[in-house]
Amino acid sequence: MSELRASDADRERAAERLRAAAGEGRLSADELEERLERAFGAQTEAELEPLTADLPRAPRPERRPGLRPDFGPFVGVSLMLLGIWALTGMGYFWPVWPILGWGSSFLMGPGSLRGSCRRRSSKPGSSTGRLPSSAAAAPGSAERAL
Repeated sequence: MSELRASDADRERAAERLRAAAGEGRLSADELEERLERAFGAQTEAELEPLTADLPRAPRPERRPGLRPDFGPFVGVSLMLLGIWALTGMGYFWPVWPILGWGSSFLMGPGSLRGSCRRRSSKPGSSTGRLPSSAAAAPGSAERAL
């Protein structure tokens, strides 16, 4: 760690880790109390590290494969659109267009559109396939820029 000042959130994370270790039987009540006092009195991150150095790291929660994080909002918005359509008389089924538009991203797969966008270069003289901004802004100046 470093000599950076510890925040309240840093101290609370260390305390939660200590409490979890005590709940698993890795620390006695006296040891937990002593380490908690030192954790809440710590002023730098370097003072917090030795308090949990001999404890195992908490396992990271596993992500469910195949379920994208934006699937929940997609379902929620789709249901909301269907509700609005139903409340407004159930005429032309207009929710199909936003649902298909957003839903098509699930069919194409994650990141399938990432490579299609090109970033403009900030280097002078590099080719981005576009006219310089001054040539694009002035009418009739496109011929001179080429």
